[in-house]
Amino acid sequence: MNRRPVFLISCLCFGFAFFYIPILSLIIFSFNRSRLVTVWGGFSTQWYGKLFQNDQIIKAAVLSLEIAVVSATLATILGTMAGITLARFRRFKGRVVFSGMVTAPLVMPEVITGISSLMLFILMAEWIGWPGSRGFTTVTIAHTTFSMAYVAVIVQSRLASMDAAIEEAAMDLGARPWRVLTDVTLPVIAPAILAGWLLAFTISLDDVVITNFTTGPGATTLPILIWSKVKLGVTPDINALATIIISIVGVGVVMAGIIMHRAEARRERDIQMAIAAGQ
Repeated sequence: MNRRPVFLISCLCFGFAFFYIPILSLIIFSFNRSRLVTVWGGFSTQWYGKLFQNDQIIKAAVLSLEIAVVSATLATILGTMAGITLARFRRFKGRVVFSGMVTAPLVMPEVITGISSLMLFILMAEWIGWPGSRGFTTVTIAHTTFSMAYVAVIVQSRLASMDAAIEEAAMDLGARPWRVLTDVTLPVIAPAILAGWLLAFTISLDDVVITNFTTGPGATTLPILIWSKVKLGVTPDINALATIIISIVGVGVVMAGIIMHRAEARRERDIQMAIAAGQ
């Protein structure tokens, strides 16, 4: 009997259980009647009602979503530009430095990124008077500079596996470089761009360390609020909030998967039609 597959399957099951059992228990205890998080007191949805009556949590959630959407969009635009530059321009002056600056946030501890961002905002406030206070703008800038590195790597990897003959064929047919980019390159790498946006959105929505350094009074994001509540004792309404977030993320992942699958199927169908027309 081959014991290696049994061992690998056991490790896989243990890994999934280690990750998903706490999430499942969190969802179950969000319907707990008791105020104690770890003591089951019967089924109840009261904490969902109390959650939507908590203005502090609602404001923090809205602020986090606004920051995540804006920073993810900016990071996707800048990261896509950086990924295309690294993938299509093999040789240019300063390429090594540029590549190192793009990928540095991937390996740099978040504490260093947060401290450096804080020092930058303090120096800018002293020199030019902006920003006057830390809040939405400073957190958005910090999240954008951090998450754009992930988008750049994803886009660059997709372009590396893309057949460059498609772009060359478009240019041979008379398309200008900008037309090739908008009509050929971007549609092909659209699933990677969408994946980069979702990853940047998740990173921004989840970040605590960088946000803690770059935020200020009156701009408390949801992770910071939850972290402060954890230090004082978590209440079941946080479980309800986490359950809602998990549900939204799950729906988003499924929808993104469907969109990416349809886009890939459409691209394959167009390629087959082009091949058939050429024959």
